[in-house]
Amino acid sequence: MISNFKPERLVREGLKRLIPYDPGNYSGLVKLDANENPYDFPPGLMQQILDAAGPKTFNRYPDAMAVELINELAEWHKVEANQIMVGNGSDELILDLMLAFGAGNRVVIPVPTFSMYGIHATIAGAEIVEVARQDNFELDVDKIISSAEGAGLVVLCSPNNPTGNSAGTDQVVSILENCCCPVVVDQAYVDFGGNDFLSLLAEHRNLVIMRTFSKAFALAGLRVGYLLTHPEIVYYLLKVKQPFNLNGFSQFAALTALRNRDLFMQQVKIINEEKIKLLRALQEMRGVCVYPSDANFLLFETALPSLKVYKGLLQKNILIRNFGDPRLSKYLRVSVGLPDENKYFLHSLQQVIDTLGEKKSC
Repeated sequence: MISNFKPERLVREGLKRLIPYDPGNYSGLVKLDANENPYDFPPGLMQQILDAAGPKTFNRYPDAMAVELINELAEWHKVEANQIMVGNGSDELILDLMLAFGAGNRVVIPVPTFSMYGIHATIAGAEIVEVARQDNFELDVDKIISSAEGAGLVVLCSPNNPTGNSAGTDQVVSILENCCCPVVVDQAYVDFGGNDFLSLLAEHRNLVIMRTFSKAFALAGLRVGYLLTHPEIVYYLLKVKQPFNLNGFSQFAALTALRNRDLFMQQVKIINEEKIKLLRALQEMRGVCVYPSDANFLLFETALPSLKVYKGLLQKNILIRNFGDPRLSKYLRVSVGLPDENKYFLHSLQQVIDTLGEKKSC
């Protein structure tokens, strides 16, 4: 037996410092923390998926290139099939982008934003250059461009998670035209609002747009993401893509959801209507500051310590998002839930604020 084996001696310093992502495992709560579609997947469509899948879905490897799903996506978005790549959720695609273009290079990330960009950049061995957003969470375009000189990748999120605001078309075009590297725009929430940058693909070969079935299409549990870009970028991403990365059942599910997208867009309409009600109610609540959002969540702050509010809601069986990022220490994020869940959240938040005895403005 080797007595002096110490795996930490073989691990990169950046990886040693990385804290594993742990979303926690909560059950029996009103779950308003993960920006999911709160509506159950339609039973009729579920039966369609089961009928289409069949027994060979389980004992045979899936289509490694997800050809049928990619062809359907290409037809929907009016692009060529060789401009699309699918992944096991957007997370896998983020990692592939980091491995192909970020490893050994600098990656520019406007912050605060989705934490997985930085995590996957660290895993890939990239140097992370964070560019602070402005006071209103707007992109600092000039700083992004200057920071991206010689970089391997720029990653934007629009609508941005967790702030909810969107980038302007002129901002994205300026970044694309002044950065000699792939510019990723994660549009996971674009079905709910904000600018859709798909039309920019034809003129900008360095644009990468990411989408997901986890939000509007209610498939968070099956992990299906995809990206649209120039075929040259796809060519290099395929070099790092895992074989058979998207399981067969998820391919059938995404294809069925896509072919019935009008049904999900009806849910999106309802979710957006509920978001407006939630926003207005929070605006009227004394001691609460809430930010407008193009996504299916709202960022807010109170005059109280955010951790106390988070724990107070947890005691009432409501789970929202509390952030470990020190830049977001005063903020909380709530996903738009079902109408009754939203009402219960508002009632409970008011009770927590009243119980903690803080009435002053935030």
